[in-house]
Parts: sequence; C-alpha cells; structure tokens
Amino acid sequence: MSQDFIPAAKPIIGAQERAAVDAVMASGMLAQGAEVAAFEREFSQVLLDGRPSVAVNSGTSGLHLGLLACGVGAGDEVIVPSFTFAATGNAVALTGATPVFADIELDYYALDLAHVESMITEKTKGIMPVHLYGHPFAADAFAALAAKHGIDLYEDAAQAHGAALNGQMVGTFGKFGMFSLYPTKNMTSGEGGMVSTSDATVERNLRLLRNQGMDKQYENEIVGFNNRMTDLHAAIGRVQLTKIMDWTRQRQDNAAFLNANLDGVQTPKVADGARHVYHQYTIRVPQGRDQMHARLRSEFNIGSGVYYPVPNHRLPSFNRKQELPNTEIAAQEVLSLPVHPSLTPNDLERIVTAVNTIAKAGA
Repeated sequence: MSQDFIPAAKPIIGAQERAAVDAVMASGMLAQGAEVAAFEREFSQVLLDGRPSVAVNSGTSGLHLGLLACGVGAGDEVIVPSFTFAATGNAVALTGATPVFADIELDYYALDLAHVESMITEKTKGIMPVHLYGHPFAADAFAALAAKHGIDLYEDAAQAHGAALNGQMVGTFGKFGMFSLYPTKNMTSGEGGMVSTSDATVERNLRLLRNQGMDKQYENEIVGFNNRMTDLHAAIGRVQLTKIMDWTRQRQDNAAFLNANLDGVQTPKVADGARHVYHQYTIRVPQGRDQMHARLRSEFNIGSGVYYPVPNHRLPSFNRKQELPNTEIAAQEVLSLPVHPSLTPNDLERIVTAVNTIAKAGA
C-alpha cells in the first residue's frame, strides 16, 4: 500500500488566518495601515524583546532597505557568506556596494570569524552573516569583531524567528536584523519581511524608504521604493505570531527524535548557549548525498531539500574566482529533512527508517 507524501516543508494556514484576511477585506482598508502597525508592535514584543521593527513586502526588500538605511552604497564592501540563499549577496549588490564572499565553518554553517577578519579592508562597511537553518551565528563574537574594526554588523535572520544566543534574541545584535515571512518560513504573512533596529535614524530611514520616501503624503523627503506590506499580509502574520512558539517547540521535539534515531549521517550540531529553531533540519551525507535525496523521493515518498547546491560566488550573477573550501564541502554534503510541525509520529518513524536504510546501503 502506498504511503502519503511527506513534504520537506508545509505552510500551516488555518481558519483563523482566513478569518483575519476576511475581516481586512470587509474593512475596505487593504494597504499599509492599522494591521501593519499592530503586526510590527506584536512582532517586536514576541520575538525581539521590544526592539522596534518595520514591516516590508519581502525578506529581500528588508535586506536591501536595511542596508540602504545604514548608508551602504557604491564604493562600500559588505562581507557575506557564499553558502546561503542568493538574496543575501543580491541585496548588497542592489545598493551599489560589493558583496565580499567569505568562507564558513562546518559546525553551524555560519561565517568563519577568522576568515572574515582577514577580508576586512578600508572599504568594508559591514559584515552580514546569516543565522542559517535557524541556528544563531556567533553574534556576540561578530559584534566584537565589528566594533574592533569600526564597522557595522547586520543580521540576516530570514530563517531564525525566535532563535537566541545566551538568552538574547537574534535580530537584536546588529545595526539591523531581517526576518523573512515567506510561506515556507517558521511563520509567514503570505509574503513579507520584518526589519528590526534600535537605531532611531535607521528606523526612520526604513519607514521612508519603504514608502516612496514619504512620512507624510506627497512630502517625499528622499527617493524611495514601494516596498510596503499590505494589511492583508499583516493580518495573516499577526495570527501566525500567536502560534510561532508552539510550532518552534514542535520543531525542536521533532529534531530531538531525529537526532536520537538517525544513523550513518551527521546530524545538526547546536552550540553552547544557542537556541536552534530548526527552520531546516540539515544533515551531512559525506558520500552519496544526491542519491539519498533522490531515493527518499522515489522509494520512500519523502521530500527533502538541498540548501544550497551552488555557492553564491559561483552563480552566473557573481561568477567570482575564489577558493572557499568549507563552502564547497557544505554544498556537496548537506541535505535537509522534514522537521515541520505537521509531522506525525508515523511520519518521523518513516523518515528515520528511510534515511537509515539508505545510509546503511551506502546510498
């Protein structure tokens, strides 16, 4: 008897989200308004220990506007990982600045501190590491490094809603932090992003940049963008925000089960003092990663994902001639298994059986 497909990710949209959208539709006030303002306040309270946040229409917009709000532009360099989604480097390039790709360490797939320091020049405006897969990068160490060299720290927290390091929430370490609200993230607004900052000037710049440069209608202070979030999206986000902590605990429980039962692969590591929120549950398969990825789908009807198979520095859009050995190893070996809150105990058993069977056979 065939078994149902287990997807790698599964957005959860229920009756409460639909009702919230219907209420906005009935109000007739669809653009950026009271729902967006409420979502910003609540996001700050729940996930940022009160640090102000600014809603935008996508995570990429959040990175782009965050960098612009901090004064990043032509002639500047920002150090970023190559092992991440392309939006990180793209956002830097869109400001007119140059993304400088540094290598990662292989425990948590975050930027390697020593390699980053070796790449700092007089043109370096800031460093933008990524809290990849939901595990916090060493934000305290990177903040100290940035202060030492008189440059900024920016946080790409697209995948890390609710993650923390030594009790401090991610998104509160850098000059700004950005969270994506894309459908497959740990919580969603349908599409959108949230940018956190404790710098009043940066916050005001963000609010101007997302709204055609206006604080008051038709009083355009700067050249800006139409990167606003709608009240429809904010209404979804507000409902999801009430569920994110329970969903996170379920992700952590699912990860704990996988950690305890998987054999023949390298399971995710968690640093001392880190709270991992498992946007992805990413294993390493030193031999036969692509075969395992294919066989999980074809033989066991289980989805998985390779994030990311092509390092950014080798993408046609950048095409940099660099040697980043740890980045290349990760790109060849990582595989993300389902960990989302919709998994049942039977789903988890199926995942373990499938991975262990393939690993034992040598993929």
